[in-house]
Amino acid sequence: MRVLPVGDLALLVELADGDEAQALHAELLRRRAAGLIRVREIVPAARTVLLDGLDDPVRVGAELAALEIPPLPARAEDVREIPVRYDGPDLADVAAHWGVPVAEVARIHAAAEFRVAFCGFAPGFGYLTGLPERYDVPRRATPRTSVPAGSVALAGPYTGMYPRSSPGGWQLIGTTDAVLWDHARVPAALLTPGVRVRFVPSPAVPSPAAPSSVAPSLGAR
Repeated sequence: MRVLPVGDLALLVELADGDEAQALHAELLRRRAAGLIRVREIVPAARTVLLDGLDDPVRVGAELAALEIPPLPARAEDVREIPVRYDGPDLADVAAHWGVPVAEVARIHAAAEFRVAFCGFAPGFGYLTGLPERYDVPRRATPRTSVPAGSVALAGPYTGMYPRSSPGGWQLIGTTDAVLWDHARVPAALLTPGVRVRFVPSPAVPSPAAPSSVAPSLGAR
């Protein structure tokens, strides 16, 4: 762990990996709730945690440097279920990378329990961990100029959902109708760091039937 000052009232804590960052984030939230630390914002990232608005950054920095981070605790609240249609255009590529049939991608993904490690990229976009390391996938060699809102995607160890249409290089495996960001909602983001998530498969929307090319018999009634 490295504790670095950021301005007068903030600290940036660098950790060895994402698991340590999630565990420290959870411990800092617990300490703030218990009144053991006074801090305005606690912001996790891939391998760092930012503490902003500290009342005594020197004291907190010394405490953090000596801290043994406890294991990530199980969350008490229910798992948030996200319906998803596994109809993404990159399903075949992901299946080939995993070495499984295409239908197995949905089964493997939906069987995992995820946790929001951190948020970023766009309002409402969460980086979810939970798949075993052997299911990491690379980003696309050529990013798309426009990824539809609601796309469920994979990149590296993360699963993410696009809250709005934007460019992106993640592998698209499905679609959700969940509203990921809503200014009228408190909080506006459906997913916040630490929230547990499970994806629930829903049937794909059938394509409209093509008109028949065979004319009905005039004698039919």
